[in-house]
Amino acid sequence: MANFETVEVVTDLLILGGGMAACGAAVEAAYWAKKNNIKVTLVDKAAMDRSGAVAMGLSAINQYVGLKDGKNTLKDYVDYVRNDLMGITREDLVANIARHVDSTVHLFEKWGLPIWKDEDGNYVHEGRWQLMINGESYKVVVAEAAKNALGMENIYERVFIVGPLMDGERVAGAVGFSVRENKFYVFKAKAVLAAMGGAVHVFKPRSSGEGLGRAWYPPWNSGSSAYFTLKAGAEMTCQEVRFIPVRFKDAYGPVGAWFLLFKSRATNAFDEEYMQTRRPELDNWVPYGHVKPIPANLRNWLGMLDVMEGKGPIYMRTEEAIEKLSQAEPDEKLRKKKLKELEAEAWEDFLDMTISQAIMWAGTNVAPEEKPSEIAAAEPYFIGSHSGASGAWVSGPEDMAPEEYQWGYCNMSTVQGLFCAGDASGASSHKFSSGSHAEGRIAGKAAVKYCVDNSDQPNVDASEVEKLKEEILAPLDRFEEFKKASSDPDINPNYIKPKAFMFRLQKIMDEYAGGVSAQFKTSKPLLDKGLELLTFLQEDSEKLAASDLHELMRCWENVHRMWQAEAHVRTLLFREETRWPGYYYRADTPKMDQKNWKCFANCQWDPNAKQWNMMKREILSIVGEPADHELLGG
Repeated sequence: MANFETVEVVTDLLILGGGMAACGAAVEAAYWAKKNNIKVTLVDKAAMDRSGAVAMGLSAINQYVGLKDGKNTLKDYVDYVRNDLMGITREDLVANIARHVDSTVHLFEKWGLPIWKDEDGNYVHEGRWQLMINGESYKVVVAEAAKNALGMENIYERVFIVGPLMDGERVAGAVGFSVRENKFYVFKAKAVLAAMGGAVHVFKPRSSGEGLGRAWYPPWNSGSSAYFTLKAGAEMTCQEVRFIPVRFKDAYGPVGAWFLLFKSRATNAFDEEYMQTRRPELDNWVPYGHVKPIPANLRNWLGMLDVMEGKGPIYMRTEEAIEKLSQAEPDEKLRKKKLKELEAEAWEDFLDMTISQAIMWAGTNVAPEEKPSEIAAAEPYFIGSHSGASGAWVSGPEDMAPEEYQWGYCNMSTVQGLFCAGDASGASSHKFSSGSHAEGRIAGKAAVKYCVDNSDQPNVDASEVEKLKEEILAPLDRFEEFKKASSDPDINPNYIKPKAFMFRLQKIMDEYAGGVSAQFKTSKPLLDKGLELLTFLQEDSEKLAASDLHELMRCWENVHRMWQAEAHVRTLLFREETRWPGYYYRADTPKMDQKNWKCFANCQWDPNAKQWNMMKREILSIVGEPADHELLGG
């Protein structure tokens, strides 16, 4: 620790993260900061050009409401999101994002993102809310705008944020370290905006061995948003809601274009279409089993029932879809041309978003126009932006949030000065990349206003900073002290390396909290045992060791994952029902309980008492449509 330089940075607004929400926050905050003489600083553990969930690219923008064309309303989108989450959603937050997301998409196009257009110049829709894009450089385009807005002198890349600095009940900044140099960073700020993504590798992934690290969600997203907000004492919501996407097996390629654009069927190995043969099962999940579209978790559940009965593999009938679309063209010459176009679009869907799936197809001799390809449910992920909803409980917009959902500045958590966006904010799912960017803009503007209204710099206890520095860098010292106690530095009686620690965490969660090997099923006895094992794991986290800066980052990533895991297990225990079969199934409470559990299940870690608090929060509906206010300026 002695050879680590302490670097202190004093700012007004500190943005943590470099993904879509952070980039949106940067663009909007910079606009308002210049008008109010506010300094904005952004910290990213990676490099913004390829940071976050959109790093590899996307083949579609999944939220575009299209308010001005008159076909959709805010209520339409809120209804869609509410139904897909089986009734559990913060309508004020969803509507607030929905009324701003179109302007964000138009910004993307202005900045250079190629969005598909038809012959009349209209956007090409994949589904009702989705737009097709040439998105390999999606993140690069968005990051460039953020960097231009802030200026590189205000951006710190390759710095891993470990946790918050506090001044009583108010956030005062953050601490972390460089993953390239021996530097310990102390960021002091009047407000902090958390946008560090969700969590992957909390559960054991389907891919192991040479495929280790392959996941649907980016493998470097380790629950840093949840850890930061939990450690600050913020109330969290929907921590039981994990997302399990069905994707092309083993390389996690996207299925949306095949279902929505190509109109493909998914069948079991006996050519049975489980969405038809299993339809009576939907009667058990009224009213949500009868809405359109059918909620994502119920679609998952019907396929899982086939798999559990031994009717797998499940196939995406790509060959049928391409044949059917090409046959729609009566002219033979034009039909062959159409077939080539469809084949190109099928491959481009992966090359824009999940290159590994194209490699998998090539390596396993899959020609989508000739044979079907296997799809499967992935392992669970924790996100607040896709079909999951886990994140912090945040204040809603002044002009539409009920009193119970509004306690100050929009998107501020229950901790003073701590704002959240993207995967860091909860109960507002289906914002995806564009909505996360829009929510970042909303939170960024609100955070600047907070800095203007609270111009005093919070107090930071220097002795607390030194204590945190010692704790954060301890794995390096531990390795140096004990590395010669064994012939293999990865196996040592005095410490545990981060990879072994991660494997232990994944085994606990997989077997006791309803992972892949448990067919996503769990129960109170299993969860209680899992919680006991997590307690032992937490004790052993104090023995983590790192041989270099990269491993030091891995150590703290896995501590972050462990906290996300505990929040999940405790909330699964608290919600005594099964509301999301297809994401998880509680065998001891196998039915949905609308009377007692149509509510938010929230949790909070009390940093002073060192204990977890669990609470219910009421679901309140917004009547009528809120005004389409022009709130954003960036």
